[in-house]
Amino acid sequence: MTVESMTFNEWLPVIFIGIMGLAVLIYAVLDGYDLGVGILLPMQNEDESQRDTMIASIGPFWDANETWLVLAIGILLIAFPIALSQIMLSLYIPVAIMLIGLIMRGVAFDFRAKAAVDHKLTWDRVFKSGSLLTTLSQGYMLGQYVMGFESGWQAQMFSLLSALGVTAAYSYIGAAWLVMKTESDLQKRAIAWTKRAGRATLLGVLAVSLVNPLVNPGVFDRWFTYPLVMFVLLIPTLTFAGFVVNDRLLSRLPKENDRHCRVPFFITVGIFLLCFSGLAFSFFPEIVPGKLDIWEAASAPESLTFILVGAAIVVPLILAYTAFSYYVFWGKATELKYH
Repeated sequence: MTVESMTFNEWLPVIFIGIMGLAVLIYAVLDGYDLGVGILLPMQNEDESQRDTMIASIGPFWDANETWLVLAIGILLIAFPIALSQIMLSLYIPVAIMLIGLIMRGVAFDFRAKAAVDHKLTWDRVFKSGSLLTTLSQGYMLGQYVMGFESGWQAQMFSLLSALGVTAAYSYIGAAWLVMKTESDLQKRAIAWTKRAGRATLLGVLAVSLVNPLVNPGVFDRWFTYPLVMFVLLIPTLTFAGFVVNDRLLSRLPKENDRHCRVPFFITVGIFLLCFSGLAFSFFPEIVPGKLDIWEAASAPESLTFILVGAAIVVPLILAYTAFSYYVFWGKATELKYH
């Protein structure tokens, strides 16, 4: 099949995998930073005011950020139902753990302000634990996806490594978010967190980048086939440069008048985009690695055509209210209010 010979019906699965990929990428960035903030919450009694500021920085956004996860799963369910059944068959336990983590975060976020003062620290611990459970389970699922949902010990070890790598990456973008949204002592603390999390994330990215082509011969051929290799190696090169530039910049922050406080966050977003592009290049058009491509897993063209009309309305609306909410609450974090 060539691009020139593809019909509209054959383009439909490509369009939907593109929308699903967009939803996953936006989710990883937006919910990634608020999960990272949850992981980084300091748990000493004297840290209560800093915890309040950290929660306030994500307060207006965190539940709306999860809309993108719902959209991605919804598209997988409706547009690629065969793939969903195969994926869920292998991942139902980590998915259940992820849902428990998300519920813990939602309950703790409200109860930390409404429960007795003596219990506030307990609910903060629940929020932190829920964030950690969510990121570890998502990282484990990513590792299982890369390993083609194999159950051997090598696949399990790689999935555990991926769980730690994704948790480090979410901590990285969460700390960079705090550098942008906070001031004074908390901002200095966030700068130190960003540096440490960035170096841990770099190790995770290097490990996954080395293991992935070794365990997937098809991925190795795709990345190291001449002359394509001359272009695609720009992805890891730019990713490594992003880590180095961010680390050097963080060593010079904070600056007078809070200059460049937003740059680490946007460099981290760029790193997320490059890593996601690398994964997409490794596996497209397969939706279940080594087993199923997007055309084999897609719903009937008539169904996809009908769903496309709804997606053309819903996706721009979600993008618009997401952009509007960030426009309204742009600037430094203020006092947290629940009403």
